[in-house]
Amino acid sequence: MMDPTRQWLDQTLLEIGIGSYVIAALALLAYFLFRLRVLRAVGMPLAIVGCAAQLGELGARWWMTGVWPLTNLYGSLSLFSAFAVLVFLIFAFKYDLALIGGPVLALAAIALGYATTWNEGYMPAVPALQSYWIKIHVPIVIGAYASFMVAFCVSLVYLLKSAVEAHYRDRGLRGVAAGAGGARVDVRLAAYSSAQPAGGLRADTPATADAAAHGDGFAAWMAGLPSLARLDVMQYRIIAIGLPLLSLGIITGAMWANEAWGHYWQWDPKETAALLSWIVYAAYMHLHTRPAWRGMRTAWVSVLGFGSIVFCYLGVNIWISGLHSYKM
Repeated sequence: MMDPTRQWLDQTLLEIGIGSYVIAALALLAYFLFRLRVLRAVGMPLAIVGCAAQLGELGARWWMTGVWPLTNLYGSLSLFSAFAVLVFLIFAFKYDLALIGGPVLALAAIALGYATTWNEGYMPAVPALQSYWIKIHVPIVIGAYASFMVAFCVSLVYLLKSAVEAHYRDRGLRGVAAGAGGARVDVRLAAYSSAQPAGGLRADTPATADAAAHGDGFAAWMAGLPSLARLDVMQYRIIAIGLPLLSLGIITGAMWANEAWGHYWQWDPKETAALLSWIVYAAYMHLHTRPAWRGMRTAWVSVLGFGSIVFCYLGVNIWISGLHSYKM
């Protein structure tokens, strides 16, 4: 049994993490809606505090008990939340992507809150998990999942802005008929080479830009979002982090399986689902090299990919019996 002081520290760090994420999510969602810099100034530091508290809680739990904290779904989801916020923070500060913080922090808070329902305390791992591979394989895979979650949030913003551009284009506010492509909007190559933000906006979303120029308040609000080209590039760069991590996670998982069960690959539901997710994201990387596919189509592939990750991470582990199941 852990002494009361250590239990208090563990619980306090967990509560700080959840509380910080919830408040940061609300502040950054409000920043997305109202674009008030004070909301960003509140949300971003709280995201940092929450991430630090989570990582601190996992580290403190390991130090105080000697039990690796990633042997159950609680530790796994907790690390997933922390890594997702960490990836978001890196890209937000480097590329000014704080506007996507609302959905990222909201999903992180939900994941951490759900994790608490799986908190099994400080019990040691079952024999199959008492391997050095758990300290290698699990953080790598969770890092991949977290990256894909952040890319998913970027994809949602991309699809929103793309759909709004299609709406304004189809209304004919520019005085021209919609093109033969119908309502689909893709990133134009000119947008990637635009030196000025305004040029990038017009290359991306000319109908929205014209509506904003004619006094449409909603169009002006949408024009304040990053350009489609910028969102597309950020989505690509984040997935370019996640896919190598997932590849390495599958490889290390196979090596661990060979040591534990005598086979590198057994077509366990978890292995099969992970391979499916890898195929989806590998297809994304390939399709993104093709201008005809880059844009809305690859954004939908990103959304599909994260759906496969949710199934692989939670659906298989909880509801489908297998070697990786949390419920048998």
